[in-house]
Amino acid sequence: VQLQASGGGSVQAGGSLRLSCAASGLHFTAYRIGWFRQAPGKDREIVAAISRSGDTTYYVDSVKGRFTISRDNAKNTVFLQMNNVNPEDTAVYSCAATTTPAMQAPRLYKYWGQGTLVTVSS
Repeated sequence: VQLQASGGGSVQAGGSLRLSCAASGLHFTAYRIGWFRQAPGKDREIVAAISRSGDTTYYVDSVKGRFTISRDNAKNTVFLQMNNVNPEDTAVYSCAATTTPAMQAPRLYKYWGQGTLVTVSS
């Protein structure tokens, strides 16, 4: 199983980025997918998650109204559109897959990908 996150980079505050998470080696539509981030010196936190069909999403309060998670099951890919970013969004972003309904619980995610670094300058 592989989850490959991409799309990170450097952006100025107020700008946008689109992250992608490409999955392989698993029955993609059987998994809920979450995006997580970890900033230097901080614990990993969930950012957003999406159900198997894409009809249910979850966002941490700090990104509501700015970030949008979506998935393309035909391409085994999940996206995180990040708009109006700010320096507090600076972190390594990773995607993970779970079969459990509790999408907000990191400990329940089975497969993890390597992260992509997002750096937001003021």
